[in-house]
Amino acid sequence: MSRSEPSSPASARRRILTLAWPIILSNITVPLLGLVDTAVVGHLPDSRYLAAVTLGATLFSFLYWGFGFLRMGTTGLTSQAVGRENDTEVRNLLGQSLLLAAGIGAALILLSRPLIALGLWLLDGSEVATALAAEYAEIRILSAPAVLANYAILGWFLGQQNSQVTLAILVLTNGVNIVLDLLFVVGLGMTSDGVAWATVIADYTAFAFGLWLVSRQLRWLSGRFLRSRLLALAAYGELFSVNANLFVRTLGLLFAMAFFTSRGAAQGDTVLAANAVLLQFIMLTSYALDGFAHAAEALTGRSVGARRWEEFAQAVRGAAWFSLATAGLAALAFALGGEALIALLTGLPAVRDTAASYLPWMVAMPLIAVWSYLLDGVFIGATAIREMRNSIFAGLAVYLPAWWLAQAVLPEALTNHGLWLAFTLFTLVRSATLIAYYRRRRRSDWCDKPAGPLAAK
Repeated sequence: MSRSEPSSPASARRRILTLAWPIILSNITVPLLGLVDTAVVGHLPDSRYLAAVTLGATLFSFLYWGFGFLRMGTTGLTSQAVGRENDTEVRNLLGQSLLLAAGIGAALILLSRPLIALGLWLLDGSEVATALAAEYAEIRILSAPAVLANYAILGWFLGQQNSQVTLAILVLTNGVNIVLDLLFVVGLGMTSDGVAWATVIADYTAFAFGLWLVSRQLRWLSGRFLRSRLLALAAYGELFSVNANLFVRTLGLLFAMAFFTSRGAAQGDTVLAANAVLLQFIMLTSYALDGFAHAAEALTGRSVGARRWEEFAQAVRGAAWFSLATAGLAALAFALGGEALIALLTGLPAVRDTAASYLPWMVAMPLIAVWSYLLDGVFIGATAIREMRNSIFAGLAVYLPAWWLAQAVLPEALTNHGLWLAFTLFTLVRSATLIAYYRRRRRSDWCDKPAGPLAAK
């Protein structure tokens, strides 16, 4: 679709599918890499190497997820610049995001020793595994600038409604990583350090490929890079504002997940394992819902930039249709085949039985969480990030008291049901808050307004 082409409900749905399917496929490649890492290291003669890679990978998942604003913020601002047909702004947003990624990545490397020590202390692994994980992490941190720059590049392309780049970069990253895993560990006899070096090389390979794709895209854009936009700190105001709120929102979400995990762990290994299995259900659902949410980011952002509100509404309705259908299918699948899926994820009878007792929460979760996924995408596209941040705080304000009350009132046998109830309420309140914000903004800002007093007559 060209920038000026009018939209229709059918064309909006087609565009959403076109944008969503590469993201969904690229999401599927992520657990594949984790499985290969586990299989390669898991066949080493000592289990401490697998423990080290697990600890290190968990540390970097949380660390890099915290800087995911580089992808989301870049997408929202770029899509709006595309809607305004301002190619100079599109160029300079890329430059600013890459410079910001380089600065944060360099800072992470400089501060790596205390960050790694703190992170591994919080993860609380065994002494031997922690020592190996520290070695793994000191290697992995070297790729921080490349990882963060890749976030910016992916966000920039998605803002221009090119999600196939996401698939290409992630397939390349994971493909190189898998090949080097096998070469270093199986071929050269390395251990957890080999897995770390494989990841670092794969990240920089993806960064080089991303820069090549960027250079090709820049040939199609008019405008130019402006020194005043790239080198003046004051020019980063909007980017800093958007990214700061996204960072706070992500920290709140990380806290909610960490709190859930820690409260499950306090109930014993079986409950912890059962909750971990059920969280994979949520992850599976998120792979599809994220695809439609990312499509909503690009399409609504462009509509906001162009101030085409009917097109905006069509994009939201189209993304909502696909998201609700996906959530409904997920809920049905969990209701009918949840126990079979649990059996695929674990062979331990105690964990299977425990996880099965909490399946009703899994059936409800997609139908509740779908709105938070969808509206996150809409609000990122519209760069209405304060509302997203506030929805997390509203959810936490219910989540923590609900957990405390459930622990005080429920018998011990239902303690984990109380935890799932609190987490479900967190998701419900977050979705409801975003819906309320959306309806208010749709009436006041995201609509055609009368030109003046005479327009009302």
